Amino acid sequence: MKHLKQQDPEIYECIQLEELRQHEKVRLIASENYVSAAVMEATGSVLTNKYSEGYVGKRYYEGQQLIDRVEALAIERAKTVFGVDHVNVQPYSGSPANLSVFLAFLNPGDTILGMALPHGGHLTHGAKVSISGKYFHAEFYSLERESGQLDYDKLRSQALSCRPKILIAGYSAYPRILDFERFRAIADECGALLLVDMAHFAGLVAGGVHPSPVPYADVLTTTTHKTLRGPRGAMIMCKAEHAAAIDKAVFPGTQGGPHNHTTAAIAVAMKEAGTDAFKQYAAQILRNAKTLADTLISRGFNLVTGGTENHLMLIDLTNKGISGKTAAQALDNAGLVLNCNAVPFDTRKPFDPSGIRMGSAAVTSRGFKEAQMEQIGVWIDTVIQNHTDTAVQARVAAEVKELCSTFPAPGLEHLV
Repeated sequence: MKHLKQQDPEIYECIQLEELRQHEKVRLIASENYVSAAVMEATGSVLTNKYSEGYVGKRYYEGQQLIDRVEALAIERAKTVFGVDHVNVQPYSGSPANLSVFLAFLNPGDTILGMALPHGGHLTHGAKVSISGKYFHAEFYSLERESGQLDYDKLRSQALSCRPKILIAGYSAYPRILDFERFRAIADECGALLLVDMAHFAGLVAGGVHPSPVPYADVLTTTTHKTLRGPRGAMIMCKAEHAAAIDKAVFPGTQGGPHNHTTAAIAVAMKEAGTDAFKQYAAQILRNAKTLADTLISRGFNLVTGGTENHLMLIDLTNKGISGKTAAQALDNAGLVLNCNAVPFDTRKPFDPSGIRMGSAAVTSRGFKEAQMEQIGVWIDTVIQNHTDTAVQARVAAEVKELCSTFPAPGLEHLV
């Protein structure tokens, strides 16, 4: 980065320090990962210079011969990985992807039904502070108080009562596998289109270790980072009958020209997702998550739903006498990076909720296995028990740094 260093030393310094932070700390944020050096190179390529409104073979500007080739590769690779009829790789991120689906099938004021935000849903599934909750009538299904899991009979009754035009299956903080067949049956019975937001578990589906929602969904959205280990972007996948509506909703409906450097990086990530190495990575994500969950449960932590079936865990810290924000800050000081998070039926405010959320994707990408996950569980317990002790936090941070030095992160091998 010699040119950046010379032209803007302040931004250069921020990037160098962020590289060091990502190398020296254990990153447990469930929506984060490490991309490969190849994905990073594509993201930072000359393709960022090109403007390309339209789609492959149908552009508004000239000079698209290579851009069309890049986008076509991204599309075909994604179709192969997920087994879908149609893919749009242009959405800038998950939020505009979901908004595009709403534009394609809804009018303002129409009803959508999604998981409640405090119960693990996402902002774009109808939260009142989101455009999805301001322009559409959002109803929400919740988890059961005792089990922390979905009751599909109650979901069915609610759907038949409110008759949504779109039923959303997806989450931001639900550690269980969704029953896509039940969602499909409910959608059919109430006359809804079934949207599966698979942003969190798309990499697990690609790796063959999670049930695929493709046979059941009308439309699927996903970010291309998180478990899928690609750039910060998104895709919309759908049945052939919805292809024209989806493409029109993305462009010109909600976006202008695509970010071609991101499209190229998505193509690279889709090629990686089709390899045996990716399948091994996805399987290890699940083993690592289960090991960490079991370790924390053995140390008295209250995991929402009692465990995990995917890459993420949601922990209610009420019995530990500490808020989620306080815990997250103490853990960050100790080199263990995660986020505070609301838990079902939380009585605390969203900015300082009762829980913390963590995931195993990023640490798996840097090579952590079960032994390291057990150690992480011990560290988390130690820090939370001593959350006011800065000396303990410093000691754990040093131990974390030492462990991380033996597991180079993808794209950051030069720091070893």
